[in-house]
Amino acid sequence: MGKFFEKIITFLKEVKIEAKKVNWPTKQQTLRYTLLVVAFSIVAAIFLGGIDFLFSELIRRIISSRP
Repeated sequence: MGKFFEKIITFLKEVKIEAKKVNWPTKQQTLRYTLLVVAFSIVAAIFLGGIDFLFSELIRRIISSRP
């Protein structure tokens, strides 16, 4: 059981070492990328909402035109 905890401790030490090697983005880069993702999400939502509306209207007209 002692080896198990030893392996966990070794793993966590290696994670800490590797995390220090990461090239973290600056605050400005993070903000820019976040705004880009939010803008893209809004555009995608509007586009998909429009497609959904058009298909709903099409189905409604097909159903209401039946005798």
